[in-house]
Amino acid sequence: MKIISLHQEETKIIKLAVENNRQAQQQIYSKFSSKMLSVCRQYIKDIQLAEDVMITAFMKVFTNIKNFEHKGSFEGWIRRIMVNECISYLRVQKKVKFAEDEFFVEESFNEIDSQFTVEQIQYLIDALPDGYKMVFNLYAIEGYKHNEIAKMLGINEGTSKSQLSHARKMLQTQITILKKQDNGTE
Repeated sequence: MKIISLHQEETKIIKLAVENNRQAQQQIYSKFSSKMLSVCRQYIKDIQLAEDVMITAFMKVFTNIKNFEHKGSFEGWIRRIMVNECISYLRVQKKVKFAEDEFFVEESFNEIDSQFTVEQIQYLIDALPDGYKMVFNLYAIEGYKHNEIAKMLGINEGTSKSQLSHARKMLQTQITILKKQDNGTE
């Protein structure tokens, strides 16, 4: 079966990487670096800084690869390290501020129209204040729950919900403006 052989191949490469085999580490880096740069880029606007954070996170991957328990996907394990490294970087830079705002409105958020390019959507997300952007990415992109986000960021759950609500409102406003511009009505 092809799936089993692919899994065995990944397990073999991980085992070699645990033994500090540079070729195995290079294979892992080559396989996952473009996806992980994309993950880092979701949190950090500047591509060079995002790449620096990704490289630092890969160093943590290789330092801690012996702790990977082969429960769940290896890519998911790496992704979690990337997200945590981005959060750590932003904390150190003191770029994220969270307003302790318990007020939030749970609302539906429609799918973004497919008329927008990935670059346009990323631009809109990048325009969010850093706190909103981080919570939005953790919730909408990474799939974390508010209690997990609160624990990761050292905020309360209500603040996480509030930040997401504000981020959604800002995105909806910007999408409406973009639609009007595309239709020539503004």
